[in-house]
Amino acid sequence: MKAIAALAALFCATTAAFPQAPADTQKIYVGVQFGQSRLDRENFHESVVRDDEATAYSLLVGYRFSRYFALEAGYANLGEYTAEFPLFCPGGSGCASDFGETSIDGLVLNAIGIWPVSKHIHLKASLGLNYHDLNASLSTPGSDTQALKSAIAQSGAQHVRDTLTSTLASLDADMHAEVLVLGAGPGGYTAAFRCADLGKKVVLVERYPSLGGVCLNVGCIPSKALLHTAKIITDAEEGAHIGLGFGAPKIELDGVRKFKDGVVGKLTKGLAGLAKARKVTVVEGTAQFATPHTLEVETKEGRKVFSFDHCIIAAGSQSAKIPGFPYDDPRLMDSTGALELADIPRRLLIIGGGIIGLEMATVYDALGSKVTVVEFMDRLIPGADPDIVKPLARRIEKRYEKILLKTKVAKIEATPEGLRAHFENADAGAAAPAPEIYDRVLLSVGRRPNGKNIGADKAGVNVNDRGWIPVDKQMRTNVPHIFAIGDIVGEPMLAHKATHEGKLAAEVIAGMSHHSWEARTIPSVAYTDPEVAWMGVSEPEAKQAGIEYDKAVFPWAASGRALGMGREEGLTKVLYEKGTKRILGAGIVGVNAGELIAETVLALEMGADAEDIGLTIHPHPTLSETVFFSAEMAEGSITDMMPPKR
Repeated sequence: MKAIAALAALFCATTAAFPQAPADTQKIYVGVQFGQSRLDRENFHESVVRDDEATAYSLLVGYRFSRYFALEAGYANLGEYTAEFPLFCPGGSGCASDFGETSIDGLVLNAIGIWPVSKHIHLKASLGLNYHDLNASLSTPGSDTQALKSAIAQSGAQHVRDTLTSTLASLDADMHAEVLVLGAGPGGYTAAFRCADLGKKVVLVERYPSLGGVCLNVGCIPSKALLHTAKIITDAEEGAHIGLGFGAPKIELDGVRKFKDGVVGKLTKGLAGLAKARKVTVVEGTAQFATPHTLEVETKEGRKVFSFDHCIIAAGSQSAKIPGFPYDDPRLMDSTGALELADIPRRLLIIGGGIIGLEMATVYDALGSKVTVVEFMDRLIPGADPDIVKPLARRIEKRYEKILLKTKVAKIEATPEGLRAHFENADAGAAAPAPEIYDRVLLSVGRRPNGKNIGADKAGVNVNDRGWIPVDKQMRTNVPHIFAIGDIVGEPMLAHKATHEGKLAAEVIAGMSHHSWEARTIPSVAYTDPEVAWMGVSEPEAKQAGIEYDKAVFPWAASGRALGMGREEGLTKVLYEKGTKRILGAGIVGVNAGELIAETVLALEMGADAEDIGLTIHPHPTLSETVFFSAEMAEGSITDMMPPKR
């Protein structure tokens, strides 16, 4: 109510100062009556302020003609700028008379822009015809009405009906938000919380009962809990070489699942508390855009409509599928199914040698499964520098049943004994492994964005053929008031990228228009054993791009800390720009590589060079020293190894 009263006051204050229009500019008022009664000039503001369900609501439309906008209380010379303020046309006998037969069932289309004023207030531009196409027709003073009639007629009656239907839906919205965030994963809840902190009224829509999205509920977090379990098991197994024997572990799956679910529960409960503390309205349901300013959500209580001034799409991604596989068989799992830990299969086939597949291989191998990994490319984790993948490959080759490179699964047959996988060699005509039966198969061949699953076309948002939503450096889509972040806008599909994008979008919406995407790198981590982490430019990428570089590689076999842990297989590799020795990229493989990579990310962001890192005192003995030693190697000042020959 206070907001509506403020709107009326604002209108009265702003329209009084508008200059008079030139005599050759025709004044056009267009109105749409919606409700049980007509509003007249005297009681319009009172009706809006009363917010009475029985009172008519008006869809108020203004048309741009020549260089002016028609206003009930005067004119504003706007030049080529399309303003975002309400255009009022309180009922009356002449309000829509200029349109004659071009009105349909008493409703007139929104040719230029719509500023609905309803019980929830909706001021931003909504659906409309392409006013750029109309401008040429409306540029001659005195011919505006006829040109507008012609443009309306050419648009087609059905288009008019469709436009009005979707627009009028916003007048029936169950709630209005200054910012509506679609998706409550790391990017979505970060964006929502940041918007709330910046003073916005926020609605956060999520299809699942708890916040956190795929990452927190069925991805990043539960997988790390299971990887911790796996690490305990393998550490105990490998204690023999230092004189410690523990025997075979007794694995109680109920206890393992309880630990995993408990970790997830603590975090989701924490997020719910943060949302409540920030007064973010959380709505559970599956959502689709209805118009550029409304979202329809199917909730447990039924369909609800939410209108918004700005929207941030954070709808994420889903596991990719290979056509023709027997997905109705529960023995064929995706990553979500693998994390449920229904049982420990005797033999497990993992299709895909990327990060997710190898992390799950780490878990199930430790729990006792005989693991086979099949990868279509000629190496594991194809996106990483081969040098930092090799130590991981050497270790798991000894532990896993098989690693099949340059191989694909052509067919899977469901049999009572298990799932029979048929293989093909990536090289046409080359021999392929014979078919084998597995107790379970994990399909881990990447993820695909959800851009085509949210009705984005109804909001006018562009989605490409692969489901990505293109955005600019401020995360804005082609529709200026709709932003998109996270997996749905492109690679890499990483939670920490999404959170950074979410904060950026929130700040731009809040008026920090100078903010833009300026991150120079996004680190990646495979939480395998050993871990593999990288950032910036890899050596293969530098070669392909023709970048001149120097590199320094420090083997962990020369690290006292790594030797003391019995894990000297790791290495730290850093690329420097030739001449300036500024850091270009880094790759680390070894225990806790994911923790170590952050120093190199900061160094790259700050434009640090080898000397900056080499003169920074690192604690001894630590694994963090390996970054320091790499810098010393680049500088030629290392004493813990022979310096490289120049």
